[in-house]
Amino acid sequence: MTPIRLTADRAGERLDQFLARSVEGLTRSAAQRLLEEGAVTRSGRPARKNDKTSPGDVLEVVLPDPAPVDLLPQNIPLDIVYEDDSLLVVNKPKGMVVHPAPGNPDGTMVNALLWHCAGRLSGIGGVMRPGIVHRIDKDTSGLLVVAKTDAAHQALTEQMSVHSIHRVYHAVVYGNLKEDAGFVEAPIGRDPKDRKKMAVTQQNSKYAYTGWQVLERFGNFTYIACKLKTGRTHQIRVHMASIGHPLAGDAVYGPKNCIRSLNGQCLHAKELGFVHPATGEWMQFDSSLPDWFQDYLNRLRKESRHGAFE
Repeated sequence: MTPIRLTADRAGERLDQFLARSVEGLTRSAAQRLLEEGAVTRSGRPARKNDKTSPGDVLEVVLPDPAPVDLLPQNIPLDIVYEDDSLLVVNKPKGMVVHPAPGNPDGTMVNALLWHCAGRLSGIGGVMRPGIVHRIDKDTSGLLVVAKTDAAHQALTEQMSVHSIHRVYHAVVYGNLKEDAGFVEAPIGRDPKDRKKMAVTQQNSKYAYTGWQVLERFGNFTYIACKLKTGRTHQIRVHMASIGHPLAGDAVYGPKNCIRSLNGQCLHAKELGFVHPATGEWMQFDSSLPDWFQDYLNRLRKESRHGAFE
């Protein structure tokens, strides 16, 4: 169990609320349990859940090790780009779910990580998401950083919260974007009309920013790079659809007659950069386009030359 040190940045905030806001994956009720169990100290003394924060307060939180669960380590091949004692960077294939959930109890990246790391993963993400700092959708491929220690997890989460992690995705969208570069800055939340989807909305939403740049044009489709400042659920898919350019293959946010042969949205997490939590060194990784993505680009190039599009 690794203690985590947090510094309060607001006055008068309840400690359970501050903890839930500051520790990725920690719910308010879980924060209250930690306080009740004496796992949170302030100036060396146990803190109480009704205590309020003052700016500059330093709190130490001892997070429990992940509880044993029915998560089975599975010997599933992983494309590991980098690994050390603090973290690993994985190149996730299209079609692999990141963590178990209803309908996907096993065969996930977490099951593979449990086998590969023999249980040495951060517990901050909770029982079902050990080591998971951020996620990408099942049908999106590309780079993810996974934390082995709580200290690494916390440091990476802080970088996420201040938008200092470098993340670039490549995508193919419908239509011909008028400009060569641009951005979408619009809040994202649950779709008020369909709670299973996300949408650009002012209701219960969070700030989101996606920058985009055209890499290649094919007439009815455009190949783009998207740089994320934030990392909201389905962010690129929602933002590009909101400006009339949904991702090719996206059955949720695209047209009803989406391109089924892609087996999901044409989206790849290509670049990932961050400050290493232990060494302070800037690390950056680049993932080559997978074969399915490259094949689709080649098909678009061929069809563009012959004037035929799906």
